[in-house]
Amino acid sequence: MSDFLLLDGAPLPMVDPMVLRATSYGHFTSMQVRDGQVDGLDLHFERLDRSTREVFGRPLPEDRVRADLRAALDHAGTGDLSIRVNVFADDELHLLTRVGPPVAPGTRPLRLLAYQHERAVPHLKHTGTFDLTYYAHAAEQAGYDDAVFHTAAGELSEASIWNLCFARGPHLVFPKAPSLPGIRQQVLQRGLDDYAITPVPLAGLKTYDAAYLTNSIDPALPVASITTKDGTTTYEPHPASAAVLAKAYAAVPAQPIRSAETTS
Repeated sequence: MSDFLLLDGAPLPMVDPMVLRATSYGHFTSMQVRDGQVDGLDLHFERLDRSTREVFGRPLPEDRVRADLRAALDHAGTGDLSIRVNVFADDELHLLTRVGPPVAPGTRPLRLLAYQHERAVPHLKHTGTFDLTYYAHAAEQAGYDDAVFHTAAGELSEASIWNLCFARGPHLVFPKAPSLPGIRQQVLQRGLDDYAITPVPLAGLKTYDAAYLTNSIDPALPVASITTKDGTTTYEPHPASAAVLAKAYAAVPAQPIRSAETTS
């Protein structure tokens, strides 16, 4: 007998059960594509190869990923879309590419509720995201917009689907606690003349002028407030750091999916 799937008791003949492996054990990367270009595309390739070597013990060549990204553009018929590439394996490596419409960055500053939580193997963008969704939903049920995490020692690390960045005047600070090295964060750091990576204790939140969230969708979404067991720290709009962020991103051009070799 072959594997098969039922949804609410009805067969799903068009879905290969093997695809479920992409959500149970594997890793992925997500990107926003605009005019066929991606911020930090080389960093996405590096992440996928490095993670595949660690998780599955074999390389994932850039050419293979780029070919699947080109196929996504061809099938979509547009250069503006969202792409998620999942890597999973049986006897061979497989890439499951999910394509959807582009997602615009948020504009409303978010109110975050802090939880003590440290993700398993946080340096990997792996498919074990139940905990992230659980805490994000818990924060929403408590009346906040999302969750932010700190270690047992009281150091902030990351938010549910974002990296964190803090500002003192025009100077930017990234938390040192273990977290996923996000692609957009790395792009931002490429464009900065100077920045610090240092512990950000909960007790020191009020010493910062601003806080931001960054991921593939939101390059610099302001944080309105962070609530901990000891109270709430609020942040007002901060033009000095916002200008530094905008300048840093402008200094790092997006990279085309269709390289010069494939378009010539």
